[in-house]
Parts: sequence; C-alpha cells; structure tokens
Amino acid sequence: QVQLVESGGGSAQAGGSLRLTCAASGRSLSTYAMGWFRQSPGKRREFVAAVNWSGSNTFYADSVKDRFTISRDNGKDLIYLQMNSLKPEDSALYYCVADPLPVHAWDHSNLELWGQGALVTVSS
Repeated sequence: QVQLVESGGGSAQAGGSLRLTCAASGRSLSTYAMGWFRQSPGKRREFVAAVNWSGSNTFYADSVKDRFTISRDNGKDLIYLQMNSLKPEDSALYYCVADPLPVHAWDHSNLELWGQGALVTVSS
C-alpha cells in the first residue's frame, strides 16, 4: 500500500521560510506527477504547486508564484515545497498528492493519492 507522508510543517513569522517534504512509501512514485494542495479553516481546498514525473516542468498557483518552489528527488522518492516570503494567508493544512496522469490532465477532486497533511502557521 502506497502512502504519502508530509513533514516540515510548523510555525513561522511573516516573511520567513519553511520547507515541506513529502515521502512516498510502499513503492516508487517516480512515474507519477506530484504536488501540493492546501486548505484553511472555512475555505475550499486549493491547488498550490505541482511537478511532472521527471521534475522538468513545474506549475504554481498565482498566489504562491515567485515565493514557493516545488522540486523532487526520484532517487529518494521525495518531493519538496520550499516556501519563502511567507504570508499569514499561507497558513493552512498542506497536503501532498500524487497521480499517474500529467498535471495538465488532473482532476483535482479525484487524484489518486493524498497525504494526511502538514500544518503551516504564519504569524504577522
């Protein structure tokens, strides 16, 4: 059984940085596109960033572009989300996701694998 496990969440002040890591266990996901979603209390879950299977193409929500960077290490079955210039509105539960389809074909409500989430809290 494949599992996605997030780590690296925590607290930061506005303008600070955090890095999230997602580890895949059970089998390699090197052929899967992977990414991050987030959800704040009272808000809908939203797409944050994604990376294709090889790491050559990345995709970002406008709200995080130029501040967040997604990357992957297929040799270690890890993906990362480097979050810089954090804002209070970035506070959310961040979910790692994986799907065999390419990112442009994703159905955000029907992705194959989801992690349990990592909490990020940004104070002003």
